[in-house]
Amino acid sequence: MEFNTRKSGFIAQINVVPFVDVMLVLLVIFMITAPFMTQGVEVDLPRTKTVKTLPESSQKLVLNVEKDKTIHLQEYELELQDLAGHLKKVMQDKQQMLYLRADRQVPYGFVVKVMGRIKDAGVETLGVVAEREDE
Repeated sequence: MEFNTRKSGFIAQINVVPFVDVMLVLLVIFMITAPFMTQGVEVDLPRTKTVKTLPESSQKLVLNVEKDKTIHLQEYELELQDLAGHLKKVMQDKQQMLYLRADRQVPYGFVVKVMGRIKDAGVETLGVVAEREDE
C-alpha cells in the first residue's frame, strides 16, 4: 500500500509482478518435469530391422506382457482371464489401435493366448511393438 500525499488515506493496489514471476517459474518447472512423470512397465522387447515408432497420441492403448507373465493395460495390472472383459469396456471404438508389448523372454504360447483374448474382446487392429535391431 502506498501513502498518497495529495489526499489523505491509503491507496490499495496489488502488486502482481511477484505473483507472475512465481507462476512463470512454476510453469517452467512443470514443463521440464512433466515428461519424466510418465510411468511405464519395463519390457525387454524383441528386436527387428524394420520398426516404426509408436504414435504420440493420447488415444493409443498399450498392453504390456512382462517376462513373469504379468499383464498391464497402460499402468493397470490384469489377469489373463479378465483381459477380454476389461478390453471390451475400455475399447469403445472398435477401430482404435491396441499395441502389444511383450518381453522377448515370454513364451510364444502365452503371447498367443493373450492375442486370443484380445481377439475375443473384439479388437480389430492390433500392433506388435519391437525395438530396432542394432547392426
